[in-house]
Amino acid sequence: MKVLLANPRGFCAGVDRAIEIVERAITKTDGPVYVRHEIVHNRHVVDRLQKKGAIFVEEPTDAPRNSRLIYSAHGVSPATREAARSRNLDVTDATCPLVTKVHKEVERMKKDGYEIIMIGHEGHVEVEGTMGHAPDSMHLVETADDVARLEIKNHSKLGCVTQTTLSVDDTQEVMVALKERFPHIKLPRQDDICYATQNRQNAVKELAKTCELVLIVGAPTSSNSNRLVEVAVKLGAKSHLITSAEEIDPQWIEGIECVGVSAGASTPEVLVEGVIQTLTEIAGPDTERTSLPKVDEGMHFKLPRELRD
Repeated sequence: MKVLLANPRGFCAGVDRAIEIVERAITKTDGPVYVRHEIVHNRHVVDRLQKKGAIFVEEPTDAPRNSRLIYSAHGVSPATREAARSRNLDVTDATCPLVTKVHKEVERMKKDGYEIIMIGHEGHVEVEGTMGHAPDSMHLVETADDVARLEIKNHSKLGCVTQTTLSVDDTQEVMVALKERFPHIKLPRQDDICYATQNRQNAVKELAKTCELVLIVGAPTSSNSNRLVEVAVKLGAKSHLITSAEEIDPQWIEGIECVGVSAGASTPEVLVEGVIQTLTEIAGPDTERTSLPKVDEGMHFKLPRELRD
C-alpha cells in the first residue's frame, strides 16, 4: 500500500503565532494566564498548553479582575473586548491577522452605511466574532439556497465578507448566487478565505485524484478540517475525519492501494506521524510513504510587541 502525504498540511502561520503567544505569555507573566476559548480548535494543542499553565475560559467574565487574558486565533467581537476592559484585564490579542483583516473590512462597510452579508457557519466562534462588529446590519448565509431568503433594505449598498476557513468551491457558489440576486453587491476583492485554507484544499484535491481513501487529521470543531473531508468526498474519494491514529478502522484500508493523509491548519505534525505509523503497522512493512511536492507558503506573522524578545 502507498501512503501519500499532502503538502502543505497542518499548522498555518496564524496557528503558529497563536500558540507561541500563549507559550511566551506563560513564561513572561507572574500569575495565571487565561485564554478566551480554545486558542485553536485542536484538543491535543489545548491539553498541552493547559499542562504548561494556560487556563481556558469562554468569556472575559470568567477570568479574575486584573488578570492576563489572551484572545484566541478566531477573533472576538467589540462586546467581548469591552467586557475585558470592564474587568481591567491585561489583554494580548492572538487573533489571526487574516481574521482581523475581515473585521476591519466589516467596520469600513458599516461606517459607509452598508448592509453586510457574511458567508459562514452559524455558531462558529469566528463568525460570532466577525458579526459582532456590525450586529445590526449583518446577515449570515451558509449556502446558495440561503441567498433567496435574504431580506435586504437597500440593494445598492450591500457588501460581503466570508469566514476564513470555508470551502473555496462552495463559497464561490454562494458568491455567484449573491451576484445574480444583488448585481450591485460589493464582493471581496479577493476571497476572505485564507491562503492556508485554500492551499490545503488544493493539496487534498491532488490526493483525491490518485487515492481511494483520504484521511484528514483534525478536530470535529475545526471548520477547515471538515472542509477538507468535503473536498475529498466531492472528488469521489472515501474520506474520514480523525482526531488521532487511535480512530483508524483497519477495515477502511482493506483492498486500498493508496491512502492520502492531510491535516487541518490547527493539527500538530506529531498526530500526522502517528497516523502514518499506524497505517504502516496495519498494512505491513512494505508500505510506501511519499509526499506531494513541498510547498513554501512564505507566510509569517509577527508576535505582539509586548511578547517579542
